Amino acid sequence: MRIVIAGASGFLGSNLTDELQAARGHEVTRLVRRPATTPRESTWDPYAGTYDRDVVEGADVVVNLAGTPTAGNPHSEKWARELRESRVTTTRVLARAIAESGSRPAFLAGNGISWYGDHGDEVLTEASDSRGHALLTEVTREWQAATGPAAEAGARVCVLRTSPVMDRRSEPLKELRRIFRLGLGARLGDGRQYMAMISLRDWVGAVAHLAEHPTADGPFNLCCPRTPTNAEFTKALARAVHRPAAVFVPKAALRLGAGKMAPELLGSLNVRPAALTGSGYEFRDHDVTAVLAAGLA
Repeated sequence: MRIVIAGASGFLGSNLTDELQAARGHEVTRLVRRPATTPRESTWDPYAGTYDRDVVEGADVVVNLAGTPTAGNPHSEKWARELRESRVTTTRVLARAIAESGSRPAFLAGNGISWYGDHGDEVLTEASDSRGHALLTEVTREWQAATGPAAEAGARVCVLRTSPVMDRRSEPLKELRRIFRLGLGARLGDGRQYMAMISLRDWVGAVAHLAEHPTADGPFNLCCPRTPTNAEFTKALARAVHRPAAVFVPKAALRLGAGKMAPELLGSLNVRPAALTGSGYEFRDHDVTAVLAAGLA
């Protein structure tokens, strides 16, 4: 297949590109915001709405993973604005490009598990509703809505509701591993909140699976099948790095320090990858112990 990827230089994008090219033999073209230097690159400017129409026309699948890092200053309005605009704008431009093409390639649109908002202990599948007005929840709603032109034009659209990808080479596990190894690991609040996550190899495998399966369509939760609570995650990571983690961070301190990102730390998302497993994907890492073992290996 011919696959076009925006955001291919990021951590997830580079790993997905390697999987699609080296392991599965697909032809991947990277969308870059600088002059292209190889035949497998194509220059675009999403904020100007410019791209090579022939590249989209010739694609079987378009993947959007572009966006500024979620790690940043949660008290900064500029950070919040760029977080939103970088995701919504790139998605909208590519959705319109697909809608205006004659070939209507499939669209795998990056998104976040924060779409659901805090649901407490309730088990969440792709059929569950979106609640609340936390920053990332509102961003993910706009992000998903931006795929509309592609879906309305009849293209296959998979919304990738991605939970935190646990790998020692990238956030959040890179920083958490450092903190826990210093003996400073702690549960957040009472630790009862469910904390969605997925291993890198399952995230890459799941996205490649969705790219290759022509009947896959709609939103997909990219998370391990058994979501742990924060207390369970804290205990598992402390055990994995052979350090104690007996203390906790009070909710009030988290709300003060984390600002707009506090709901991501204290909200509860007991999610299941129902659509993904229903499509035939088989997970390698089913629970927090397996996810951390893969991520720390």
